[in-house]
Amino acid sequence: MYTSAGLVAGLLSLGLVGCTGTTPDPAPAGSTAATTATTVTTATTAASSPATSTGTSSGTSTSVAPTPEDVARDRVPEEQRAKAASLMVVGVDNYDDALWKLQQGVGGIFITSWANPELLTTPGRNIVALREAVGRPFSVSIDYEGGRVQRHEHVIGSWLSPRQMATQMTPQEVEKYATDLGNVLRWHGVTVDFAPVLDVDAHGLEVVGDRSFSTDPVQAGEYGAAFARGLAAARITPVFKHFPGHGQASGDTHHQLAVTPPLEQVLAHDLPPYATALPQVDGAVMVGHMVVPDLGDGRTPSSLDPAVYRLLRSGDYPGGRPFDGLTYTDDLTGMRAITDSHTLPQAVVAAVRAGADQPLFSSGGALVAAIDALDEAVTRGEIPTERLDEAAYRVQLQLLRTGA
Repeated sequence: MYTSAGLVAGLLSLGLVGCTGTTPDPAPAGSTAATTATTVTTATTAASSPATSTGTSSGTSTSVAPTPEDVARDRVPEEQRAKAASLMVVGVDNYDDALWKLQQGVGGIFITSWANPELLTTPGRNIVALREAVGRPFSVSIDYEGGRVQRHEHVIGSWLSPRQMATQMTPQEVEKYATDLGNVLRWHGVTVDFAPVLDVDAHGLEVVGDRSFSTDPVQAGEYGAAFARGLAAARITPVFKHFPGHGQASGDTHHQLAVTPPLEQVLAHDLPPYATALPQVDGAVMVGHMVVPDLGDGRTPSSLDPAVYRLLRSGDYPGGRPFDGLTYTDDLTGMRAITDSHTLPQAVVAAVRAGADQPLFSSGGALVAAIDALDEAVTRGEIPTERLDEAAYRVQLQLLRTGA
């Protein structure tokens, strides 16, 4: 724990302290926000106990600035239910809906395709206003891959699909292109983009298609990494998806449970992009809902399967490295691969128990029940306290890194 002065000094040394009410830079190209003051508030929350100090021969002492890891640990809520709530990322409809959900303690909001664009554009009803009202850090996420998956295109602008990027640009050009996109997102208050897609388009599956950078695993990894580097340069957290790979799956998990080929084929075809991209960028990973037949019990969707998270964390695949970053589930409410067999509270508990840090759900009608279910699962010992603690810590560390 650290004093207010020590904590702020540490954050200043990390370039992480900001304030509300400052004049923003001019709106980036492609944005409709030229009159919208969407300065993002960063972490200035002070802690309460002494900073580490070292003595000198003259009897004076100097404060040692806390590391980002120290600050993140200090930010984790102390109360168990609050920790459980801090893991949730939930879809929102409008300002009032977002405010209520944030008041329940959720760690992030998701700008759905049906959300009122006031959240991105309207002073007093936008993300800046939410941050001022809530008074604590939280993430703001969106699906913005380019092409057919770009939410609120009339606000953020129209951007090439991943396949178009890879056929028309070099990786270096894609990186710059993604930085431009990231700057527009950041201007509108977004801190997390559920992109890039690292799925390798193997069979022309409609749900993948031009959302994939390439049919070649090496090229998919190179371009995905470039896109992620570009977002990160704009202080947007990139989220690689959909681990362990949707490109060879039997169908669309929005509509049904989909099954991949055997693990051997997944290792050879679907995981090389992760081996390429993950070491290059401080990003997060979204785990999809496809079933890998000979991984885990061979029946459980990947997002709820401990074996899939162990594979990701260990890096035990060709070229892989251990991964200790943030993990999201794919949507737990809008996809029948989950909703046909699980209620939201059941899915949230199963996901966190398996290893997910942030359960994502676009429809938040059962939010309180989901928080309660996770809290109770920890109390019963169904989920170890350490699992909840590590997830809550990763959430706070990623918020700190993006200045959310």
